[in-house]
Amino acid sequence: MKPRLQEFYEKDIVPKMMQHFGFKNSMRVPKLVKIAINMGVGIGAADIKILEAAMSNLAVITGQKPVMKRAKKAISNFKLKENAPIGCMVTLRSNHMYEFLDRLISVAIPRIRDFRGLAKTSFDQGGNYTMGLNEQLIFPEVDYDSVVRVQGMNITIVTTAKNKEEAFELLKAFGMPFKDK
Repeated sequence: MKPRLQEFYEKDIVPKMMQHFGFKNSMRVPKLVKIAINMGVGIGAADIKILEAAMSNLAVITGQKPVMKRAKKAISNFKLKENAPIGCMVTLRSNHMYEFLDRLISVAIPRIRDFRGLAKTSFDQGGNYTMGLNEQLIFPEVDYDSVVRVQGMNITIVTTAKNKEEAFELLKAFGMPFKDK
């Protein structure tokens, strides 16, 4: 069964985007490719339990097992050794991607304290959107008692859009709450 957001994309968003941008072919309409979620745990090099807790929280949030990321080179100013564990990441595609985006838009973002909208300036030239969250507790799947340390994360939504305007209209059509100004 297709996720709700994927059906919404195919039935509603594609015709609206074709009309708005004047596309002749429905294959030209931008679509989502993947969503990458990263958690940088700088203190994880010193205490592996914090990194393991972050990995378990990320697994609960996304439904996939995260990959542990290690330092590529040693940096003495940060007390970082080469090959030390420093974070974890998950890449979501197809159904998992649409289900995560649906939960992010409809459940998690409204739970952010003092939320006034997402920044419109976080698009890159390739049409991808990156946002940062300060805590993983906004997701209802995370158990408050199991959290060792409040941890932030970066979420990158990769699209096939050719520019910022197309990507903005695509995410706005999905229901992303952007700031008015």
